Amino acid sequence: MRIALDAAGGDFGLAPNVEGAVQAASGLGCRVCLVGPAEALRRELSARGIAPGDGRFEVVDAPELIAMEEDPVRACREKPKASINVAANLVSEGRADALVSAGHSGATMVASLWALKRLPGVLRPAIVCPIPTARGTSVLLDAGANTECRPWHLLQFAMMGVLYARHVLKMEHPSVGILSNGEEETKGNELVREAVPLLKYSGLNFYGPIEGRDIAAGTVDVVVCDGFTGNICIKLMEGVARVLMSQLKDEIGRGALSKLGGLLIRPAARSVKRRMSDEEYGGAPLLGVGGTAIICHGKSSPRAIFNAHRVAKELVEAGANDRIRAALEGLKSSLEMTKAVD
Repeated sequence: MRIALDAAGGDFGLAPNVEGAVQAASGLGCRVCLVGPAEALRRELSARGIAPGDGRFEVVDAPELIAMEEDPVRACREKPKASINVAANLVSEGRADALVSAGHSGATMVASLWALKRLPGVLRPAIVCPIPTARGTSVLLDAGANTECRPWHLLQFAMMGVLYARHVLKMEHPSVGILSNGEEETKGNELVREAVPLLKYSGLNFYGPIEGRDIAAGTVDVVVCDGFTGNICIKLMEGVARVLMSQLKDEIGRGALSKLGGLLIRPAARSVKRRMSDEEYGGAPLLGVGGTAIICHGKSSPRAIFNAHRVAKELVEAGANDRIRAALEGLKSSLEMTKAVD
């Protein structure tokens, strides 16, 4: 398994990316193409005891970097040697099986679309984000790739989400819900109301409209919504989880009795923290492009980068793209008509 890592991407520079890559090479048996400033990457590898010529690693020079504040389309066009562009091209050329990046998420999407193209029949690629719930794990898509959507897009998101849940998360018969402001089919905005009948008669295991509280409850396995709504949901849940864990830590340290109780619940608290941590999920796959691309949080730790490599490996091994292509084949004629007005 060869994974192209945008080693220059992310808020913390090369160090956590290289450390995560070293862990992935050791723990997952991956061969990692480290993309970024070559000399700096070699120094990072040397500092971790990785000798030149180690077959698990390849350093690919990419002297340019797309900053978080840059416009992704313009930057990708004007910086062909940016690390994310070079990494995406490695996948398109067959030199790597998957792409992982904690850099500019917009640039990652643009570079992936330009280098890997869309799968045949896919109208809009979508970011699928795993979510810890009361019942285990659900997935939400789109988590930010498409701020404005049409009903057919949500149907495709649902199909791709079901395939991901079935073949990567090993769910037997994933249920689907569409995020709305009420459980009744008559509620929601125009997009939701028009998408409901498409989902209802799609042959998917459609539960119906769900509300925000149903996401954390795990009412359904796959939650579909437009990328604007999905991104806000994900960021809100991340923020609430961090605040709750911080407040719990503060309360445990307030007195002797609380500290004693904290010692007793420490194993359980660690287990909950691990389940709620985005580090354990690694990154969010971009589904619908002609290759495997994983978008990581900008503040990814080495542990998160390791898990992003794991997710990339699982997607490739599950043949996710081939399954998406096959699932959309039956809708080909309808999708072609939709493209004409998209």
